[in-house]
Amino acid sequence: MVAGYWPMGSEIDVRPLLLALAARGHRLVLPEVTPKGQALIFRDWQPGAPLVPGRWGTAHPQGPVRVPDILLVPLLAFDRERNRLGYGGGYYDRTLAALPGAWALGCAFAGQEVAAVPVDAHDRVLDAVATEAGIV
Repeated sequence: MVAGYWPMGSEIDVRPLLLALAARGHRLVLPEVTPKGQALIFRDWQPGAPLVPGRWGTAHPQGPVRVPDILLVPLLAFDRERNRLGYGGGYYDRTLAALPGAWALGCAFAGQEVAAVPVDAHDRVLDAVATEAGIV
């Protein structure tokens, strides 16, 4: 089960990947932003299913809550050590901590790579980062 995300602003658009995964029979979920201080929850989603408005300008499906095996993770910046800089809410940090067995793939543009991302004790290193230029 793969957790995607619905891109916002200048985030890399993973929707073509989600469509390809669905065509190959993978189960998909999208995140729902929970109240501040909590991990994200993930709800079943299929291409074409409607999304409802969520917190912070997000949208999510109304399907049942599921636990993903693989997470596609948006980010603001990343480094060669696979550290990520998020949007400051800590949602993915808490989510990755709550799903220690899940495989986390950062999704970004190559231009979002920086020399070093500041790291705190609660930050989890991504398993890999995918950009249009390749995999880190």
